Amino acid sequence: MKGRSLARHIKEGGKNIVRNGWMTFASISAVTVMLFVVGAFLLLIMNVNHFAKSLEEDVEVRVFIDITATGDQQEELLTELESLEGVENVEFVPKEEGLDTLIESLGEQGDIFETLRDENPLNDVFVVQAEDPQETDLIALDIEELPHVENVEYGKDIFDQLFTATDLIRTVGLILILGLMFTAMFLIANTIKLTIIARKREIQIMKLVGATNGFIRWPFFVEGLLLGVLGAVVPVTILSYGYASFYNSIGVQTGLDFFQFLPTTPLVFQMGSLLMAIGAFVGIWGSMMSVRKFLRV
Repeated sequence: MKGRSLARHIKEGGKNIVRNGWMTFASISAVTVMLFVVGAFLLLIMNVNHFAKSLEEDVEVRVFIDITATGDQQEELLTELESLEGVENVEFVPKEEGLDTLIESLGEQGDIFETLRDENPLNDVFVVQAEDPQETDLIALDIEELPHVENVEYGKDIFDQLFTATDLIRTVGLILILGLMFTAMFLIANTIKLTIIARKREIQIMKLVGATNGFIRWPFFVEGLLLGVLGAVVPVTILSYGYASFYNSIGVQTGLDFFQFLPTTPLVFQMGSLLMAIGAFVGIWGSMMSVRKFLRV
């Protein structure tokens, strides 16, 4: 396409936006609201995924060694654990260290357990980490069958509930996003349709003198693109500023090592780029649907 033709199409697309007044405002508003909700869900889902991934990386199987096992038997168990398929790392935690951790976790109340140091009732423990956290439950079942294992713990119920909740958030977010996108495309298609009806005679004349469908489509393509991109500017600005403010005031100070929000950079740039792309896609798609139906006549 020649530069002169492209400039003409861009100029006509911009004029169409000004001509349509309230319908243009309604379309941009619909895209703005849609992208604001989409962006909010994106920020939520990305942080939930980050949270879930952090927890997955911390999933470990605690293997409580039979209290009657000898040192040689513990060595044999260690060898068997390391040879299991899917095991990435095995760490030995002596019962003395386990008692120290228990006392520290209870704070002042932990002092009552100081008397247990001479006759420590706790088990020595092997901490096993899987190469793939999703395979932890299978590895735990294999470990339960090994000799000199008294008990196996890895918080299966808690993690199952967590992953169920994250899947629900993703599903609800996807359904809402798709619904809003179709609503925005419908409004943009109607806006473009009004433009086409208003210029019906002009378009018919253009076709009579040999203008191709592609030449006629381009201004409407530009109009749809501008509607989508303009609708993305406000939500991108608000969400970027809002998330940055939230992260700087709260996100860094959760107090939980395993629950940290994603840093502002590059998150807001990724979110902004994605919203701009979605806005452009919605605008172009809505525009093309309307123009295609009209040019069939």
